[in-house]
Amino acid sequence: MKILVVDDEKLLVKGIKFNLENEGYQVECAYDGAAAVELARTGGFDLIILDLMMPEIDGLEACMRIREFSNVPIIMLTARSEDTDKIIGFECGADDYITKPFNILELKARIRAMLRRASGGAQGKSQITVGDLTLDTEQRVAVRDGEIVELTAKEYDLIELLMKNPRRVYSRENLMNVVWGYSYAGDYRTVDVHIRRLREKLERQPAEPDHIMTKWGVGYYFKG
Repeated sequence: MKILVVDDEKLLVKGIKFNLENEGYQVECAYDGAAAVELARTGGFDLIILDLMMPEIDGLEACMRIREFSNVPIIMLTARSEDTDKIIGFECGADDYITKPFNILELKARIRAMLRRASGGAQGKSQITVGDLTLDTEQRVAVRDGEIVELTAKEYDLIELLMKNPRRVYSRENLMNVVWGYSYAGDYRTVDVHIRRLREKLERQPAEPDHIMTKWGVGYYFKG
């Protein structure tokens, strides 16, 4: 697996690179957002670790530019802990978020979980079709009306879970634990952001969805 680590703190990058290479990952490094975008365009990475505050262009802008041509899983690193910053990160296309200072064991656990989900093969039938939506679980691709819809890794994980379990209502806490693999300790608006983005991409009328439904006061479900 090939990982790109991007941060203007060179000592931090060196430490992350050392630890990840000891785990058997191939690691490349960059120290600003512009370099990150160029490497992501040509490097064939399986995952990107991207700092929020960097010179040239910041992590949010770099993330948005990368999302124009790639759905590679992105973990944002930042010294900020405010919920609004996390939500903005997810709005820009990040799949996960970890606040500095962090335990390297936690970072490695999140990397393993994300790579496992991103590369895991489907079990059972390889396609799920409901109305105008089709999910190819082998290629991890969503299709609407015959056209591929670009989803981030976490957006795909979320819609796959909902489509595989139609009419089952999941609370935001359930979705955080199942899709992200751990709890964000109250930051469940992350789920709301991803649901809204999925509706914008997959529903004909996002404000009046036909598939991804809300059960008020409880959570979300897929109308099979």
